[in-house]
Amino acid sequence: MSTAPAVVRAHAGRFVAAVDQGTTSTRCLVFDHGGRVVSAAQSEHRQSFPRPGWAEVDALEIWRSTQRVVNLALARAGIGAEDVAALGLANQRETTVVWDRRTGRPVAPAITWQDTRATDVAAQVAAGPDGVLVEEITGLRPAGYFSAPRLHWLLEHVPGLERRARAGEVLFGTMETWLAWNITGGGDGGVHVTDVTNAHRTLLVDERTLEWDPRLLEVFGVPAAMLPAVRPNVGVVGTCRTLLPGVPLAGAFGDQQAALFGQACFDRGQSKCTYGTGAFLLANTGGSPVRAGVTESGLLSTVAYQLDGEEPQYAVEASIAYAGALVSWFRDSLGLLRTAPEVETLARQVEDNGGCYVVPAFAGLFSPLWDPDARGVVAGLTSYVTKAHLARAVLEATAWQTYDVVEALATGPGLTLDRLRVDGGMTANNLLMQTIADVLDVPVDRPLVAESVSRGAAYAAGLAVGFWPDLDVLRGTWRRAASWTPEMSADRRRRELAGWRRAVERTLGWVVPDEAEGTPPLLL
Repeated sequence: MSTAPAVVRAHAGRFVAAVDQGTTSTRCLVFDHGGRVVSAAQSEHRQSFPRPGWAEVDALEIWRSTQRVVNLALARAGIGAEDVAALGLANQRETTVVWDRRTGRPVAPAITWQDTRATDVAAQVAAGPDGVLVEEITGLRPAGYFSAPRLHWLLEHVPGLERRARAGEVLFGTMETWLAWNITGGGDGGVHVTDVTNAHRTLLVDERTLEWDPRLLEVFGVPAAMLPAVRPNVGVVGTCRTLLPGVPLAGAFGDQQAALFGQACFDRGQSKCTYGTGAFLLANTGGSPVRAGVTESGLLSTVAYQLDGEEPQYAVEASIAYAGALVSWFRDSLGLLRTAPEVETLARQVEDNGGCYVVPAFAGLFSPLWDPDARGVVAGLTSYVTKAHLARAVLEATAWQTYDVVEALATGPGLTLDRLRVDGGMTANNLLMQTIADVLDVPVDRPLVAESVSRGAAYAAGLAVGFWPDLDVLRGTWRRAASWTPEMSADRRRRELAGWRRAVERTLGWVVPDEAEGTPPLLL
């Protein structure tokens, strides 16, 4: 199979721009032909938690932030729109937006991927015969984590919305759809599209055909008239009008698949883990989805990427809810740090965790256990333990959670890692990276450009317009900046793993039904 996408046209621009619309902020990065970052800009946006378990954002605020960071990134690079060959998008996945087709105004706050209000919707589907149907078609189990249950909730709770949806008066999308529509003209001819990685995570798309499935639309009560067209990740979908006029909008990705693409993990078995607020590990499984042993092991089968005119590629994914967010808790809630980077300095004051383990099940556990009723624990405390030991245990929690999902990859779909590529803000913590290499017993590689999400979106856009000719050239732009090799003895690894497992056991099933109303939101 050819690895070169269909080239729409060569563009004279010297750079590619990428927007990374994330959970807490929106960024724009500008890349050159060598895949190097030329400039960057970032703007945070507000998050709202109006009720326990609810998490919302203002989609209009995010659109304004996007305009601001794109203009600022270009100004910092000293370039104009005429110098940009293409624009790519990456986004926080599963966040759900519905807006008026004519005015462009959202009908309600966007429901983010952390929100739990649609858990009951998903549970009802999963408990009935439709649960089997959803899993057979999508390869995913019904869960409130995905977009369709949230969309169903909006259709039921916003007055008149279902009627307007069936009449085609309102549009649905995840964040890349919302941004693409606005960038290409909004109510004046904006394109209403989504990419295959985001579409699959709605629970409304057939995993193999990558088309909206009428049976799934009926299960979740979603009118087809409000849905965007599904497109490959790599391919021109429109022309920018309200932002970067004349520049092709040529690539879009869910953030974690963008990171896999940005890490040049184009071959089966290649894996990356992004360490940010949470942590997400994806392993490339090639040209067909892997079902055997995936859901049983607490993993997700997901679409990895699709080039225009090519067959899709797939991946297996594992999700860790709290990684960098645990350090933030240690800093903000306990007041034991002034800044997040200080956690490494503090942890290096001791040689080990002093027998102490921190399990950050603040709002349940994600992969591989998926226990929404788990709650966090600090286990093994003695009078010997200091805040330095706690700091080390905080970092080790991310490492051991990584171990758990890598073990699930091996025991479920049978994917064994020989190396792990890492990215995200936490990779600046050298002690953490060494600890991950130690517990996994494999080398860990950090690329020269750690912004893999933005880089993946840029790669997609650049490929679509011939800025880069093929995947082989992109492989050549990947450069290793640092590598960590295992140093921990097998005996110590076994002992510490046993302690971690005992601590995890104490988190399980903590919440009982009559206490569930007080469950705090997942603050990621």
